[in-house]
Amino acid sequence: MSRVRVHNFSVSLDGFSTGEGQSMDAPFGHAGGRLHDWFFHTKTFRTMHGEEGGDTGVDEAVAGTWGTGVGAEIMGRNKFGPQRGPWADHEWTGWWGPNPPFHTPVFVLTHHPRPSVEMEGGTTFHFLDATPEEALRQAREAAGGLDVRIGGGPSTVRQFLAADLIDHLHVAVVPIILGRGERLWDGLEGLEERFHIESVTTPSGVTHMTFTRP
Repeated sequence: MSRVRVHNFSVSLDGFSTGEGQSMDAPFGHAGGRLHDWFFHTKTFRTMHGEEGGDTGVDEAVAGTWGTGVGAEIMGRNKFGPQRGPWADHEWTGWWGPNPPFHTPVFVLTHHPRPSVEMEGGTTFHFLDATPEEALRQAREAAGGLDVRIGGGPSTVRQFLAADLIDHLHVAVVPIILGRGERLWDGLEGLEERFHIESVTTPSGVTHMTFTRP
């Protein structure tokens, strides 16, 4: 069966993976770009956004596994955009412009489903009001035997971890203190017992931890 994977998921030293106060101008709230600065410099990130160059060191070696073998993504609504409640603006099609970097079906979890949105480059956003199990069933069907990536945000990853549905989790522990926002690890005591864990610290100061199901 295909695997369920999380990649390049940044967490502060105090456990927050997004800041407080998300808005149109601040996708990660008061955290700004501090959680993901290590990723922004990689060749993988620049390639995802149609740019050249980028670092090719250890951070890149870890980040570059993001897309290999992935046939669908599941993300939470707050990764897709800053709106809450019923959709006031169906013109909003995500942070990524007309050609998002996913190039697969993407299933957006929301209590307010809306029609699917087909974008350039093979990305189609589908909006589901579903449990993690049901969303994964649909994503696996769409992935055609390839793996399914859980893209975030923290509440979505936490739900899939709580349901024991994730096979591979890559967390980038970033040496900053956010103090507030949304935490990843709440309610997941004993999580480490399910996985084989490895870590490596890179020159950027980030510790990359991988949790892999035995």
